[in-house]
Amino acid sequence: MATDHTRPVTGEVPELIRARPVPRPGRLIFAAVVAVLAAMAVNALATNPSFRWDVVWLYLRDVTVVRGVGWTLLLTVASMVIAVVLALALAIMRRSDNPVMRSVAWFYIWFFRGTPIFTQLTFWGLLGVLYPRLSLGVPFGPELVVFDTNDVFNAAYAAILGLALNEAAYLAEIFRSGLGGVDAGQAEAARALGMKESTILRRIVLPQAMRVIVPPTGNETISMLKTTSLVLAIPFTLDLTFATNAVGNRLFLPIPLLMVAAIWYLAITSVLMVGQHYLEQYYGRGFDSAGAPRGNRGRVLGRKQRAILAAGTTKDDPFLEYTP
Repeated sequence: MATDHTRPVTGEVPELIRARPVPRPGRLIFAAVVAVLAAMAVNALATNPSFRWDVVWLYLRDVTVVRGVGWTLLLTVASMVIAVVLALALAIMRRSDNPVMRSVAWFYIWFFRGTPIFTQLTFWGLLGVLYPRLSLGVPFGPELVVFDTNDVFNAAYAAILGLALNEAAYLAEIFRSGLGGVDAGQAEAARALGMKESTILRRIVLPQAMRVIVPPTGNETISMLKTTSLVLAIPFTLDLTFATNAVGNRLFLPIPLLMVAAIWYLAITSVLMVGQHYLEQYYGRGFDSAGAPRGNRGRVLGRKQRAILAAGTTKDDPFLEYTP
């Protein structure tokens, strides 16, 4: 009697295939070259006496430098909060049916994106020269409240306002693209149910748009952290870059203090990147495979495989199954 060699003999367990990865010598050579270059870079940093790592370690915890870190964080957070609020308003204005609202938002974005941030900060620093007094009152009429510009608009406020107004122009376009990426049919369905426009924006459009908005906004926040080094144009002299430069010039050791600033910027950026990762993961739920079920080998299961598992007619890991 002929034996069917396509089916296993009863009682025997089929042997699993032990696949070997395809050899890739080019990848190994490239990795070795990169490792050698990285080791050379580390050696150049560690052995060059001009970096003066003893001075770097000493001033990494200096009171002036730490205070500069605090002011840099304050400038970054305050300007980004104002920029996000203003950018959301500009994005909504760009989507408005009112031509005046659209024109004003377009002009704002065109102006602040078209002029250098250093020029804008210089302008805000000279605001007291252009307008020595600020007043509230009736246009072309009596002034009700008058105050000196330099008394209420100091360098810190000018730095925060200048950074925020510039950043809002870029964030507005990010928000507009995120809001435009949500299917318009969902808003139409919500209007058919009698929901207000503000409720539709808050409950339906924004939660879905955040998946698109969060990654570039995180990048803009990191960029804002480094843009604070330009507030010298106002001039604002308490940020991290100015503090380290002042100490370096006083000691005639600019390179070690530049390394101090670089290390602090890298540390803050690393924290911001971790926060951005978790925000992206939170708002990306249901859109990607980050939270999708996985098999025993760590592979992401597809839709059909998840449907089969939900039916309860197969094993937990379909990759372990075989057809006898």
